[in-house]
Amino acid sequence: MNLRGPVALALALVALHATPAHAANILANPGFESGLSGWTCGTTSGAQAVSSPVHGGARALQATPQGSDYARCQQSVTVKPNTAYQLSAWVQGNYVFLGATGTGGTDPQTWGAPGAAWSQLKTSFTTGPSTTSVTVYVNGWYGQGAYLADDVVLDGPGGTPDTQAPTVPGTVSVGGATSSSLTVSWGASTDNVGVARYEVSRDGGAPVAVTGTSHQATGLAAATTYRFKVRACDAAGNCSAYTPEASGTTTSGGGGGGGLPKRVMVGYLHASFANGSGYIRMSEVPNEWDIINLAFGEPTSVTSGDIRFRQCPAAECPNVEPEADFVAAIRARQAQGKKVLISIGGQNGQVQLTTAAARDKFVESVSAIIDRYGLDGLDIDFEGHSLYLNPGDTNLANPTTPVVVNLISALRSLKSRYGATFVLTMAPETFFVQLGHQFYGPGPNGAADSRSASYLPVIHALRNDLTLLHVQDYNSGPIMGLDGQYHTMGGHDFHVAMTDMLLAGFPIMGNAGNVFPPLRQDQVAIGLPASPNAGNGFTTVAEVQKAFDCLAKGANCGTYRPRGVYPNLRGLMTWSINWDRYNGFEFSRSHRAYLNGLT
Repeated sequence: MNLRGPVALALALVALHATPAHAANILANPGFESGLSGWTCGTTSGAQAVSSPVHGGARALQATPQGSDYARCQQSVTVKPNTAYQLSAWVQGNYVFLGATGTGGTDPQTWGAPGAAWSQLKTSFTTGPSTTSVTVYVNGWYGQGAYLADDVVLDGPGGTPDTQAPTVPGTVSVGGATSSSLTVSWGASTDNVGVARYEVSRDGGAPVAVTGTSHQATGLAAATTYRFKVRACDAAGNCSAYTPEASGTTTSGGGGGGGLPKRVMVGYLHASFANGSGYIRMSEVPNEWDIINLAFGEPTSVTSGDIRFRQCPAAECPNVEPEADFVAAIRARQAQGKKVLISIGGQNGQVQLTTAAARDKFVESVSAIIDRYGLDGLDIDFEGHSLYLNPGDTNLANPTTPVVVNLISALRSLKSRYGATFVLTMAPETFFVQLGHQFYGPGPNGAADSRSASYLPVIHALRNDLTLLHVQDYNSGPIMGLDGQYHTMGGHDFHVAMTDMLLAGFPIMGNAGNVFPPLRQDQVAIGLPASPNAGNGFTTVAEVQKAFDCLAKGANCGTYRPRGVYPNLRGLMTWSINWDRYNGFEFSRSHRAYLNGLT
């Protein structure tokens, strides 16, 4: 039950007679559950209510100091003269300030530098003899990046601080097992009127806040045992002790999918570089994303196989978090069921495993990155001339070109090292996959054309280990579909035609009898730019969802009719999480809601 607003105040006053330690929070919208309603924020701060990370409830405040505006959000509230008040808030950020003005006495201010961990700021004041209104505020500081605030409490009137935690919830039980989810239930706290939320911790990780007495943990690995414990918290941030842990085991599943949900959203996070979209800390990644690909791990040289990853340098990304905070935020995401991968390559990271030594160095260096940050797997984003097939190397099942053979071997080694839960994804451009329907091997322009289908032997060899293939349906020229017609990026027909080829299979032209077999529906997602700034071929929300309707439902199709209906089509990928934020979260919020509405 969500106890916020007038109903919460009424219940709190009833509870006051039975448990005097609970004072009333007299602020409006203290947890930003109603957006910024009741609050006034700096005009250039980009202040907004975000869904992740939150301390309690479903939303929290996020604002970013810009120039001389240090992103203050404030609220005026009626108070009583000559009365003591207690003020508190839960915050994240480099520097965050909490205080009040117009108190009629010494105006209080306190501050903290909690980084990516939630920390509670507390202060107090006594109003003057004629004071009837004060202004409560929270703000960041110049050049220190975004801050977060949640569960702001002004206790009063009378001002006895609320320090009494609710009672420990009842016995926890775990059931409802599927291959990727478990349902956790518990008895309500006997102090249930004063409970603002329950917090569920999985395997000792960061808790997830819920308002009822049950929670479905999703994104779990198949045939795996998980432990859960629960505590109760009130609006002032007082939390009970955790319950004893209860455990449950997911059912067996296939596909090496790492326990992902039926519909997934995949996004790339600019973790090692800066561009016009702005840097986003791992802790700031919205909850809509199921797979977060860290872009990028890059080679020390094209043919070395030695892959290195570093966080964005502070000179390029002034708000980059310390490595310890970065790793802690990865753990928090994983505790929520998200998967965090290292993506290798990108536009500037060409990798050619031309020798066995380069292959072995690739396995060694990629493993070191995965182990250092505790990642869930690997994304292959080889672009440009990284992959090619030698002239005459036209056998899909038995390639001989070293850069292809060595990559297949390296990926199999990594899969073997990390086991069934290892998440493996690939993000080739259409040139390297669907263009194989037009020609394969040397073409009119010479040997360079042999790159056109160079990903196909890799995908084919790893099809039993591949979690997701999300071809980049952008930055592409026209591609011929299975209908023999050319389709141009940016509209629903292009995405339907390109995806249909992967799910129906297609002949590789120029090689009689050589056919690329269809992939499983759960292995395929559609790759898209998140905004017009992110790449050529941006597709509007309506056109994307029209394409998904056509593929998954057989409805809302345009001129291209797919060879079948694919109800288990897995989801969407985008370049990138950063560009999505730059574009007002249009991609993630619109498409997450759409995917959640599908059966």
